[in-house]
Formats: sequence, C-alpha cells, structure tokens
Amino acid sequence: MSKKIRGSCLCGAVRFEVEAPFVRAGHCHCERCRKHSGTAVCTQARVRKEQFRLLQGEDSIRVYGKGEGAVKAFCVNCGSSLFGGDWPEGDEVSIRMGTFDDDPGIRPQFHTFVDDRAAWDKIADDLPQYPGPLP
Repeated sequence: MSKKIRGSCLCGAVRFEVEAPFVRAGHCHCERCRKHSGTAVCTQARVRKEQFRLLQGEDSIRVYGKGEGAVKAFCVNCGSSLFGGDWPEGDEVSIRMGTFDDDPGIRPQFHTFVDDRAAWDKIADDLPQYPGPLP
C-alpha cells in the first residue's frame, strides 16, 4: 500500500492528497511561473491524474490563463498557488511543492526555461538546465 501525501492551501480551504510515485519534479523559471509564484521559480511535482484526489475546496479554486500555456490554479481565499499544467483536464496534475503538508519524497530534478529567468536569479545547484521546456 502506498503512502498518501497530503497537501493544502494556506487558509486550508483547499485540501488534497496524492499517491506516489511521482512522474517528475522540477523548477520552472518562465515569466508566467515567476509572476504567479512571486519568486524566482515555481517548483512543482507531477503525478498521474489517477493518483490525485481533491478532498475539499473545489469551489475555492480559480484558474488563470486557460489557452495561454500552462494554467495557474490558485485558492481564491488566500491566493496560494496550487496547480498548473492542464488543470483540471490533463492526464497529469502539476502540484506546487510548497503546498505539500507531508514530505513527498521526491526532490526537484531539473530547471526549465532558464533562458527566461530573472536577471537576479542565479542557479546555485548542479541540476540539469534546459533553455525552454523539457525536451
């Protein structure tokens, strides 16, 4: 039996759980992720949709940017960045790693969109770097 990993937004209105294993995890430096997160990167982990379960708060989730690339789903109450990718229709769920309440076990494995990173953003690890999306 695999462990369930819990997650939530800052105010607790949105709660979810996932089952490992994760597909991948990484840091995205694209302008949209930077603006949405308010930081240098948006760190996310992906699971297959069947491994994800929204426990509460569907009515508190708003989606920005549909049709403009990866969406930005957030809690309307507290503003927490929650999900991305093709939320909620995609085959995978991209989950902002900062929303996990438990250790997901996976660690970031790469950096994407490094050519789009902020001028002040210096990558200080040895993870693989990609100028745009994963190849």
